[in-house]
Amino acid sequence: MSQAKKHAISLIRKLPDDCTLEDIRYQLYVHERIQAGLKALAEGRTVSLEEAERRMDTWLKSDGRNRRSRTSKKR
Repeated sequence: MSQAKKHAISLIRKLPDDCTLEDIRYQLYVHERIQAGLKALAEGRTVSLEEAERRMDTWLKSDGRNRRSRTSKKR
């Protein structure tokens, strides 16, 4: 059995018996995002608080239409 499968089973076993599939998906998603964040941190892929605040300020001032998302690039 793969490590990923073992870990998923371990996470699921910790959930209450009356959990839903949505609960399971959410817990797996949260765990995956936390692991991705920890990996980014270990690799030094971070920004300073000042840079994060600048980016957030720019984003909040925009209407969201002036920038393409990463997944919707024109071909």
